[in-house]
Amino acid sequence: MGTSGYELGIGLADEHRALADSVRGFAERHLDAAAIRGAVDAKNEWMPKFWPALAEQGLLGLHVPEEHGGQGFSLVELAVVLEGLGRAGAPGPFLPTVLAAAALVAADGKAAAELLPGLTDGTVTAAVGLEPGLSGTRTAQGLVVQGTTAPVVGGVLADVLVLPVRTDAGEQWIAVDADQVTVTEASSVDVVRRVAGVAAAEVVVPAERVLDGLTTDRVRQLAAVLFAAEAVGVAAWCVSTAAEYAKVREQFGRPIGQFQGVKHKCAGMAILLEQARALVWDAVRAVAAGEDTAGFAVASAAATAPEAAVTCAQDCIQVLGGIGFTWEHDAHLYYRRALTLRGVLGGRRGWTAEVARQALAGVSREIEIDLSPEAEPLRERIRAELAEIAAIDDPEERLTPLGDGGWVQPHLPEPWGRAAGPEEQIVIHQELREAGIQLPELGLGAWAVPPIATFGTEEQKQRFVATTLRGEIFWCQLFSEPGAGSDLASLRTRAERVEDGWRLTGQKIWNSLAQVADWAICLARTDPDVPKHDGITYFVVDMSAPGVTVRPLKEITGAALFNEVFLDDVFVPDDCVIGEVNQGWAVARATLASERVALGKGNALYATLKDLLAFARDREVGEILLQRLGELVCENQAIEALHARTILQQLSGMDTSTSSNVSKFLGMRFGQKIAELCQDELGAAGVFEAPGQPSGTWIDHLLSSRAMTIYGGTTEIQLNVIGERLLGLPRDPVA
Repeated sequence: MGTSGYELGIGLADEHRALADSVRGFAERHLDAAAIRGAVDAKNEWMPKFWPALAEQGLLGLHVPEEHGGQGFSLVELAVVLEGLGRAGAPGPFLPTVLAAAALVAADGKAAAELLPGLTDGTVTAAVGLEPGLSGTRTAQGLVVQGTTAPVVGGVLADVLVLPVRTDAGEQWIAVDADQVTVTEASSVDVVRRVAGVAAAEVVVPAERVLDGLTTDRVRQLAAVLFAAEAVGVAAWCVSTAAEYAKVREQFGRPIGQFQGVKHKCAGMAILLEQARALVWDAVRAVAAGEDTAGFAVASAAATAPEAAVTCAQDCIQVLGGIGFTWEHDAHLYYRRALTLRGVLGGRRGWTAEVARQALAGVSREIEIDLSPEAEPLRERIRAELAEIAAIDDPEERLTPLGDGGWVQPHLPEPWGRAAGPEEQIVIHQELREAGIQLPELGLGAWAVPPIATFGTEEQKQRFVATTLRGEIFWCQLFSEPGAGSDLASLRTRAERVEDGWRLTGQKIWNSLAQVADWAICLARTDPDVPKHDGITYFVVDMSAPGVTVRPLKEITGAALFNEVFLDDVFVPDDCVIGEVNQGWAVARATLASERVALGKGNALYATLKDLLAFARDREVGEILLQRLGELVCENQAIEALHARTILQQLSGMDTSTSSNVSKFLGMRFGQKIAELCQDELGAAGVFEAPGQPSGTWIDHLLSSRAMTIYGGTTEIQLNVIGERLLGLPRDPVA
């Protein structure tokens, strides 16, 4: 499936990728069709033949301390394994057993010392019940338990059951041997790994098996994050299967993946998968580190990942068509697994509401990037250099040393930047923020500077790069045309050779702030007789030159951010050609973006999560608003996690296309969703501006946000990019 690192899983570190490869190899050797279908066809659930081999690899005890026979790693490594086995559709009690082991590690005490060695070497299996139904009474011998509970995933194969019991002192957890209770296999949606009901009739649980150190919140948190990790694997199989089928299945003489309806559905599945993967990655790291905001991270993952698995499974069946609806195809097995994971965790609504309530209470989570030890001496040097700039009282006077010192775009080569690698860029960003130093707002100058610094002459660099970095030049972009929006190679603006330069004639459109720009970067066709990408040249145009006419375009808000620009025989001297003539396409594409850490986030023009939470806190939040709010908080957290993963990938020299493309797509529509929700919630008050009311602000937000999914490549173009570049689906046919 796909290219550009799309197979990258929950874990990003080298050791996590090696572990994922090991699990993939294990699955290829042991989890073939016979193993899966044998579990499906069995009258009763049975222990899979690969269980001893699984135990020999040490996977059951990855997260268990070494003193209990485990490997001493964390839930992060366990999540990597669960994603791999989830993708393989593994039968057997791996998930329930490692969940029980995690619960016993959290409980500590005699039961942990007794049971964990067997759970880690595979000689003992276990399961965890999450539903109420058992009650207990304390006695001198321990706890006397009665009642029934269901469903318990993997309960039929369990030697030990970790179960909640309601007592006068609150909910208590026990670890009871399966032969002390009655375990009955239930009719399960998941026909590969099944569920059971458990009944207890005056069962005496000894005191050492009463898990006083374990809380319901902790068990719920562990179950959520581990179930969510397996759900990511389920979603990954569905995305891969749908994309691979769409590449080879032909209808009407071409692969169905070439039809945008199918391509966009597959791309949408990939987006859901990456959201889920990023949130689970964040959650397992938070739980492993014992962070204060771990509960928020886990709730976000639990609200998102199982739901993503269900949706991806549904869409996979849709892409497969009739074959996906047959018993013989495995698609329904993954759909069943996804439904079970979501259902056993209690469905999405409770988790979404929990996320919303925490966000309204002020809980937020900023994902920190772990840097190498070498970053600290670097930080001290950078802090000392920036202190001199911070000592300048006038912010305007700071701009010259910031620009000349390479602080504005530090990834650029010296002297324009600092030739800073990803880690140094992060440290510079952090220290600028810490020192309270505001960089100049480059706007589209951030796009203009890299190609000039790379392809420009020394005179051009001095003339344009240095002055832009000091904030002295404001730029606009003259790329898009009425007949060539996202398809820039179809542009028609022509440049004709004249003495000492060129004459440009044409029309450009959607040019942000062109009415106030000093200079423009411009693409024009200099050779109409060669393939359309080859005959384009990259110019810089003086916006005050004769023949340049700027006409503001009044937008639906009534404002005029965009413009159309008419070039009527505009003279551009040779010293304003960047790079080689007819090689402008390469100049436009090679902007060093791959070397720049994506530290900037959001757009101040559009509504943010902070705006949404402020709006909600001023209102009575009912169940519907709570759910919608929680969904948007989860989506914002996914964008944050994807952003952090992109930076970590850059630090490791990895391809960032997966995370960056998906986060860009989600970011394009996020402000729209917030504005739509708030304006809708206002009802009648949302359609007129009343003094002292927020309606006017939200009307403006709603109207202006329509541009978010258009500029910079529409959402439809972004879905094409994700489908074609990440999933390897065939490109649209060329007329």
